[in-house]
Amino acid sequence: KQALITVAKRGVKVKVIYDSLGSRGQRHGFFKDLEKVGGQAEPFFGHRRSPIHSPRFNYRAHRKLVIIDGEIGYIGGFNVGDQYLGKSKYFGNWRDTHLRIGGNAVIALQSRFFMDWNATIKGDKKRTKLTYADSYFPLSPVRGTTSIQIVSSGPDNENEAIKLGYLKLISSANKTIDIQTPYLIPDDSIYEALSVAALSGVKVRIMIPSKPDHPFVYRATQYFAKALLEKGVEIYQYEDGFLHAKTFIVDDELASVGSANVDFRSFKLNFETNAFCYDRVLVQKLQASFEQDLAKCSRLDEAHFRQQSVWLRFKQQFSRLLAPIL
Repeated sequence: KQALITVAKRGVKVKVIYDSLGSRGQRHGFFKDLEKVGGQAEPFFGHRRSPIHSPRFNYRAHRKLVIIDGEIGYIGGFNVGDQYLGKSKYFGNWRDTHLRIGGNAVIALQSRFFMDWNATIKGDKKRTKLTYADSYFPLSPVRGTTSIQIVSSGPDNENEAIKLGYLKLISSANKTIDIQTPYLIPDDSIYEALSVAALSGVKVRIMIPSKPDHPFVYRATQYFAKALLEKGVEIYQYEDGFLHAKTFIVDDELASVGSANVDFRSFKLNFETNAFCYDRVLVQKLQASFEQDLAKCSRLDEAHFRQQSVWLRFKQQFSRLLAPIL
């Protein structure tokens, strides 16, 4: 907040969209110092008083975007909070992945923010909508050869674009599919695509956390991990803190990094944004990071699940019934 205040005093236009439910425990009054110097902060389809006044559990802003001068963009899994810096005693180290993007791909991120901001303040005469200006959308000289496609999805569109992107990545794989996700609750189409890939000889590796941050969600993740293991998928459990990264890597050639998990909520109920990357050099960097994380994982096998108690298996099966709302 202090960094935002500093640049706002310098004349930089600062706008913040936050999800009131995701930021529960933090009141809007936190932003008063920023607003006094010209910055603006708004709850996404929420109430400025508290999340109690906008108790919807669905249709939340799950995007994690920062756009600076229309020239630099950040996208990935990182939220803003102490626990995401590894300061939580329960979670410990927080493992996440974010991309820093420069160049004309940032234009799509800026457009996404414009649409979200204008939808958030819709009908509020006291707050000004964003309108096009060259300063927001500067055309940059080509800095590299990385092709990036910014894809957004949410309950405002039935296309489920990010899920379709995941399906395309899976179906295009010839050799390997590597996935990191904190929540593994695939719908039928993703589950079947991963199963078919594994059964057809593609090496599919999925990395999940070793501890829960949401009890029902974690038990459902365990259920699907076991089910996919039986289809030939390799399941790895990250042991060095909490795994929150959302990465898809295919054949050392294609990758996706963003906010969308492999679950119903990300596909249908939350507003998400991912970067699909078509660049071998970048993808190989992500692949190297995945391999480093594997060294901090334990591989789950059938014996691991057989040793689980009847009560734990019951909780997993019960949580599976809740999958469409998790």
